[in-house]
Amino acid sequence: MTTGDRVTAGVRTGPLAASLVVTAVRQQLLPNVPVLGHPHTDHVHVAVLDRGHDGFLSSNGAVPTGRVSPALRQLMDGYPNTPAFVMNRTLDLLAVNALAQALYSAFTPADNLARMAFLDPAGPTFYTDWNRAAQATVANLREATGFEPDNPRLRELVGTLTEQSADFARLWQSHTVRGKTQDAKHFLHPDVGPLTLTYQAFDVREAPGQQLVIYHAEPGSPSAHSLHLLGSLHATRRQDRSQHS
Repeated sequence: MTTGDRVTAGVRTGPLAASLVVTAVRQQLLPNVPVLGHPHTDHVHVAVLDRGHDGFLSSNGAVPTGRVSPALRQLMDGYPNTPAFVMNRTLDLLAVNALAQALYSAFTPADNLARMAFLDPAGPTFYTDWNRAAQATVANLREATGFEPDNPRLRELVGTLTEQSADFARLWQSHTVRGKTQDAKHFLHPDVGPLTLTYQAFDVREAPGQQLVIYHAEPGSPSAHSLHLLGSLHATRRQDRSQHS
């Protein structure tokens, strides 16, 4: 499987079958890491950003695009050393694991990749090649309009970005369409410095429009060491906050 390949995780027939497929995907990517037990007993921190959905299955059995299934959260729990997150077509971050939360800690809040790139003051510094990141972000939203042209969340997001960012408005008029590429991502994190990460994106079949994105650092590389340091820093800060709360 090449970097950036998109595969399918989950099935259409419910959480049990989805859990089995999720386990198979996880074993393919991490063959030497044991499979976790119950998602509520053997898990690391996962931050979930709910979007106001009621959490019930729709009439066709699909999970609402603002909710992340327990099986998928369990899969994310299995990547303590790798940033992993779930997003929808409008690039809302629906759930992040602890290391993804640490990766995006420069943003306030880390809620939507498009807003973060264009409206958050941290964006131009965090994305080393901001122009390329901005073009890719707009192209992804253009692709989303092809799937859901009447999506109210998409219209709201595009309207806000167009109004508040001249760069977004200019790029939006270019009408470029593309999905995620196989390019490596280059970040400059305020705590650990430069990071070069590749990724894999998984379409979640039981929740159309959702993708699980997993970042990777080349083993033994400076970025791998920086990710490890970032995870340690984030865990220490979280522990300090809990002790003082």
